[in-house]
Amino acid sequence: MEDNSQKSSLRKLFLEKRDNTSFDLMNIASKQILKRLKKIRPFKDAQKIGAYYSIGSEIPTQDIIQEVLSSGKEMYLPRVTGSEMEFRRIDDFSSLERGSFDIMEPRQDCPVDNSLDVILVPTVGISPKGVRLGYGHGYYDRFLAKNKTVTIALTLEKQIIRNIPKSEHDVLIDWIVTEDRTLESSKVR
Repeated sequence: MEDNSQKSSLRKLFLEKRDNTSFDLMNIASKQILKRLKKIRPFKDAQKIGAYYSIGSEIPTQDIIQEVLSSGKEMYLPRVTGSEMEFRRIDDFSSLERGSFDIMEPRQDCPVDNSLDVILVPTVGISPKGVRLGYGHGYYDRFLAKNKTVTIALTLEKQIIRNIPKSEHDVLIDWIVTEDRTLESSKVR
């Protein structure tokens, strides 16, 4: 996927900012984000929830995954297959194995279902309009272009930037949740 130099520079800057967040601050922020996430109607009402298994300095998702599993709702995580991504149902953390990019993903024998009610999307940076800066591989944009669903970005307040250059293939995010606020992107309004 082509990536312009402005996006590459922004990605580097935002990854540095996020990587420099202390463990304690990230822990406090993630608890606030989880509280706010649970108040969003599309998330509360969802029966089939997609999420990502967080790595590095991403907002931790393991507690969210555990809470969804404990609630009796269906939990799905992405599995990369070639240049595409699909979501597979997991029943618990033992359904996962180390996969592409050294990220935990569902085993091959987990059932595929790409028609989810809501998906939590990993984010490096995002604009209030819902233009998301990801890691530059395009997996989520390709998936979301084919599979319409409600999207929610979990991010730190300092990862929101007024303007991110939007490429033709970028899919706008519906909701943005930070430790300080919940935003509906202009896509939703």
